[in-house]
Amino acid sequence: MTSRNSITEDLIRSTERARLLALVEGNTDEAIIHHGTDFELITPIGAVLTREQYLGAIAAKQINYLSWEPGHISVRLRGDAAIIRYRAALEVEFGGHPIPLTDYWHTDSYELLDGRWQAVWSQATEIRPAH
Repeated sequence: MTSRNSITEDLIRSTERARLLALVEGNTDEAIIHHGTDFELITPIGAVLTREQYLGAIAAKQINYLSWEPGHISVRLRGDAAIIRYRAALEVEFGGHPIPLTDYWHTDSYELLDGRWQAVWSQATEIRPAH
């Protein structure tokens, strides 16, 4: 028998995958529904972007995701909040400069807002090979 938590965890995983697809497609109309109004992204270089800054940069092609392939998405669910973590291979153009396919850890906080799971905090960390 499937528990209520595992159904919710699967919903959060599918929401994250839909969010990533919208970002790769540059579909900010779709992406905005997956981002809370107070969303903040911490980029791999430590910059902080609000929802408007982030989605505006995507709309303007300043951030152009070419591919974003998540691995297994782990979910920690607590009531109306969840934290997800996963490793992903990501290729992006940033300000017209190509960033080759690179692996990153992603940690995102989701909240149930107005009946919909939305990302409110997101942080990406580049995985560098050990020397």
